[in-house]
Amino acid sequence: MKPSVVLYPSPGMGHLVPMVELGKLFLSHGLAVAIVTVDPPYNTGATAAFIARSSTAIPAISFHRLPPVSLPHNPSPHHEAHAFDLVRLSNAHLLSFLHTLSLSSPIRALVLDFFCTEALDVAAAVGVPAYFFFSTSASNLAAFLHLPILHHKVTQSFKDLGHTPLDFPGLPSIPASDMPLPMLDRDDAGYKGFVYHFDRMPRAAGIIENSFEWLEPRALSALRSGLCVPGWRMPPIHCVGPLTRMDEASKERHPCMAWLDAQPKASVVFLCFGSLGLFSAEQLMDIAEGLERSEQRFLWVVRSPPSPDPEKRFEAPPEPDLDALLPKGFIERTKERGLAVKKWAPQVEVLAHEAVGGFVTHCGWNSALEAVRAGVPMIAWPLYAEQRMNKVSLVEELRLAVEMRGYEAVVTAEEVEEKVRWLMASDGGKELREKTLAAKKAAQAALAEGGSSHQALMELVHKWRSGD
Repeated sequence: MKPSVVLYPSPGMGHLVPMVELGKLFLSHGLAVAIVTVDPPYNTGATAAFIARSSTAIPAISFHRLPPVSLPHNPSPHHEAHAFDLVRLSNAHLLSFLHTLSLSSPIRALVLDFFCTEALDVAAAVGVPAYFFFSTSASNLAAFLHLPILHHKVTQSFKDLGHTPLDFPGLPSIPASDMPLPMLDRDDAGYKGFVYHFDRMPRAAGIIENSFEWLEPRALSALRSGLCVPGWRMPPIHCVGPLTRMDEASKERHPCMAWLDAQPKASVVFLCFGSLGLFSAEQLMDIAEGLERSEQRFLWVVRSPPSPDPEKRFEAPPEPDLDALLPKGFIERTKERGLAVKKWAPQVEVLAHEAVGGFVTHCGWNSALEAVRAGVPMIAWPLYAEQRMNKVSLVEELRLAVEMRGYEAVVTAEEVEEKVRWLMASDGGKELREKTLAAKKAAQAALAEGGSSHQALMELVHKWRSGD
């Protein structure tokens, strides 16, 4: 009877995808893996389709959807606040599932997403050690674990502090305005939830981090030394990353790949902004104008603007009408060197293509790690969640990206033109590319047998398989 590990991601592609990759690693080393999901009442990207594909492709991993729950009224405009409610109210269903599973397989660990600290109580009730999987950077882990300390030091809302720098152990100062949107107002349920949940995280048996030792040594040193949680026991940090979808290739090749085949090596800048990244109609026009004026080759994933109706803020946008959204004649004028595709492109495949030489990204950590593994330098254009914090790390600490200025409001066509041309056709862009290629080699070494991430993974696997 194989020992089991139960993984519990919170809703959202940015949380689900790396959790599935983690499950595949555990599975490959002799552990039975169950992934428990909850269905939120808001748009989380293409999570249902992803779960269906993963379940078919990896039948050895069992996916279990918990029964739906009714959420209380929550005035917060941030889906994170609703996710906290969803997880809390799903505890009884999670407990029932674990009791049932334990009858057929010994459960060695419950691995929780960092939104799911409420499930610590469930783990304690069934006598199973709880670990957290932190799917974003070690720098963010350091900052978020320190948030409860900062909460008592700073009495104003971050939104009222403007660009005042906030100091966190192990990372560059972060402007208060660059903290995630749900954290900007200390009276919002989202902010209160983050403080509460990160105050509980050190109670875990360990934290599994989606990064690697070479990439973030300063943040990892601050974490392990206890600087982030003074007065608390700091659980062990296990860096097992970078975990990304490196085997994403679909049965049918996306048409954009044939277009890339015809482009010169490292000549194309790829623009893609995550499963939830949306721009206003005005911003789409400026991006198009900047790309055209840059005279660089581009592949751009275009989505429809968000609905102006606040009641529809969590709904998926409709199919984009490129002729209506982009400048008149843009598609025709740029057809020899550019391609705009609707809604989605196979990002992992695109980044791995030899024609791609730059990546304009929303700074989601999954996307950043995919770029690192492909050796593609980035232009950082953060949009939501912790992406502004990621931008600080990628630009100032890791030096793997350059900032797209003006992201707080509207990025001008001139800025798009300047940054794209700098990345693709300047000595500075060439230097950034060389740094990213060095990071790619370091990531490969970390994941290889005997590498730091491989060793960290095997320590966990041995512990759980032996029942220590």
